[in-house]
Amino acid sequence: MTTDAAPSGLLQLIWLASPALPIGGFSYSEGLEAAIEQGLVHDEHSATDWVVHQLHLTQSRGDMAVLAQAMAAWQHDDIPRLQALNEWVMTTRETAEMRLQTEQMGRSLLDWLRNLQQASDTQLECCAQLPPTYPLVMALALSLARTPIDQALQACAFGWAENMTQAALKGVPLGQSAGQRMLARLAREIPQAVDTAMQLNDEDRQAFSPMLAILSSRHETQYSRIFRS
Repeated sequence: MTTDAAPSGLLQLIWLASPALPIGGFSYSEGLEAAIEQGLVHDEHSATDWVVHQLHLTQSRGDMAVLAQAMAAWQHDDIPRLQALNEWVMTTRETAEMRLQTEQMGRSLLDWLRNLQQASDTQLECCAQLPPTYPLVMALALSLARTPIDQALQACAFGWAENMTQAALKGVPLGQSAGQRMLARLAREIPQAVDTAMQLNDEDRQAFSPMLAILSSRHETQYSRIFRS
C-alpha cells in the first residue's frame, strides 16, 4: 500500500475549505467588525442576515465568479486570461485592508502549494509574477483537485462562511449554537450563490458594495478591534 498518493478530489476540497488552512482567513472579518461597531450587527438575526447578504451581493457576483472563470483558465493554461482576472481583483479592492487581505492570503496559499508541491513550476512562476491574489491562487488549488467547478465553489464558499461565522461569534459575541444556526442558513443559500457566480460573464461580474467599502475604510482607523478587516 502506497502512502504518497495524492488525496482524492473530495478530500482536497475539504482540505482547502478548512479554517485550519494556514492562510490567515480567520484574522479577517471583511467589514463585519466595523458593522458591529456601528450597531448594524448586534445579534444572531442581524449577523446572519449580514453574512447572507454579503454572500449574494459581493461574493457570488465578484470573487466567486472570478474563481469559476479562473479555474477554467488554469485548466487551459490561459495566462493572458489569468492576468486579466487578477488585475480585475486588484482594481476592485476598495480599501487598503481589502487589498491587504487578498494579497496576503494569496501569497500564503501560494506558499502552501509550493510547500506541498501541489503545482507545477510553471504555474507557481505565473502566480509569483502576477502578483498573486487570493481568488487566482485558490482557483489554481481548486483546479488541481480536478473536481466539477460547482462543487469547488461550494467548498470554497462554505470555508468563507465558516470564517465569517467565527468572526460573528467573537465580535457580536454569539454562542456556538447560534453559530451552527448561521451555518445552516448559509449552507442553504450557498447553492444559489454558486449558480449565480457560474452564470456571470465579464460584463456582469461586479464589485459594488458602497456600505461595505465605507465600513472597511472606517475600520482601518477603528480604535478597538480584533480583526484585520
